[in-house]
Amino acid sequence: MLLALDDAISTAVLAGRGADAEIRGVIDLTSKSEVQIGAISLGRAVQFVANASVLGYDVRGAMVFYGEPGTPSLRTRDCEHLWAQYGGALLQP
Repeated sequence: MLLALDDAISTAVLAGRGADAEIRGVIDLTSKSEVQIGAISLGRAVQFVANASVLGYDVRGAMVFYGEPGTPSLRTRDCEHLWAQYGGALLQP
């Protein structure tokens, strides 16, 4: 059942990779403050969260919101998994 849920999330993210997304909960480790990230595509949001720790951000509490209200948000682990699995395909239009 968990695999089916992962497949459904992957399918939804790939289909909506160009849609608007919002990232919350990213902390800049230098200033110790939450970073405000403007409108960004879902694919780029996944890329950012998956790679942000090497850029000096704490994303342990990060969440990516996308789609219609009620759509499950993506957590850091989800983004890392999606980026590892699909990589650049998430950035294509």
